[in-house]
Amino acid sequence: MRTAVGWEQHSVGVARLRESFAALPPGAPVRLAKRTSNLFRGRAGAGPGLDVSGLTGVIEVDGDVAEVQGMCTYEHLVEVTLRHGRIPLVVPQLRTITLGGAVTGLGIESTSFRNGLPHESVLEMDVLTGSGDVVTTKPGDALFDAFPNSYGSLGYASRLRIELERVPEYVALRHVRFDGADALAAAVSTIVEHRVWDGERVDGLDGVAFAPDELYLTLARWTDEPGPTSDYTGQEVFYRSLRRRTTDRLTVHDYLWRWDTDWFWCSAAFGAQHPVVRRLWPRRLRRSDVYWRLVALDRRWHVGDRLDRRAGRPQAERVVQDVEVPVDRLAEFLAWFDDEVGMRPVWLCPLALRRDDAERPWPTYPLTCGTTYVNVGFWGNVPVGPEAPSAPRNRAIEAKVDELGGHKSLYSEAFYARADFDRLYDGANLARVRAAHDPDGRMTDLFEKVVGGR
Repeated sequence: MRTAVGWEQHSVGVARLRESFAALPPGAPVRLAKRTSNLFRGRAGAGPGLDVSGLTGVIEVDGDVAEVQGMCTYEHLVEVTLRHGRIPLVVPQLRTITLGGAVTGLGIESTSFRNGLPHESVLEMDVLTGSGDVVTTKPGDALFDAFPNSYGSLGYASRLRIELERVPEYVALRHVRFDGADALAAAVSTIVEHRVWDGERVDGLDGVAFAPDELYLTLARWTDEPGPTSDYTGQEVFYRSLRRRTTDRLTVHDYLWRWDTDWFWCSAAFGAQHPVVRRLWPRRLRRSDVYWRLVALDRRWHVGDRLDRRAGRPQAERVVQDVEVPVDRLAEFLAWFDDEVGMRPVWLCPLALRRDDAERPWPTYPLTCGTTYVNVGFWGNVPVGPEAPSAPRNRAIEAKVDELGGHKSLYSEAFYARADFDRLYDGANLARVRAAHDPDGRMTDLFEKVVGGR
């Protein structure tokens, strides 16, 4: 059982971090020494890096605020905060995402329609910059505001002070079917505005589109009402339940990790949803980080490509992306996606920014205040043929999302030209912040990191 590490132990972890920075060869690139990652794009080869091994815990919980180390996973963070009857305002869906990773990257989940993105509940953080300084920064500071979606190009968070919210023991679910994306989008707009559907409060909201005429919203309501609960860590698979039942009940803990057990639906690629395989596959190994390691092995040895060639199948293009599109363009995007990409199911997660002190308060991911977006997540391989290495489907998705006034997060591959990238992610502001905190350019530029693959 995880317990709070306390301030003294945190100081030791920060000292170790500083020592590892000082030990880097003069002028060497500054990067993390950790090998694990939830990123789905190439990473630079191993080399000297920052020692963050002492920054993996919760420092303390004080009422509705927690002090958390940057490399603490949400799995460990939630384990600690639930003992206080609380959770972070947004808990990304995969257990091993770290708090620092969700803030310097992007995280989203079913509470994002009312609580925004994980970085919007950060009150203060300490960031190790490319100059070797640990800078304390708050909302409104140039470094703080540019940090989300910067993916380590501006520094690494060693400590974050975050808001928490109270939760009861259970979550009551309703799965509501829609026969078209227009009707679903209208329902999303209503729920975001009123936080109520059919007379019941809505605390969490996400959905799945199985087909153009079969889409579901899952409406979650925090509750203390006792009753039987479902278990989707065993033989049952959560996403399949949306089509089989209209109501459900989970513990808060199991609700937070409902997508992790089967990596949404992606565990099917490894046979983990076959009844026989599932009985033999240890429950403790049915989790997203295990599947991610299997994907990493496939990428290293090209097993899938070899099997496709042997079977005479067209060469596949990997399409692993999350994009945000305005809710009033959702139906248009899904119709285009069906025609041009043809991958189902896809995840749908509504989002509205919480912060409203500027039209676009987060310059590196400039969503607009007052606009409801829907995150569309799709992850898999699409048969393309010989042109697959040039990523035609991914490039088309980037262009369409831009056309519709949306954005895409950068945890996976990106293919933008430099000018387009700088326009979409405010490259000029990133350059100013980098010049202030990393004058020698020791941290990799964001474009080079996510498009150049460094």
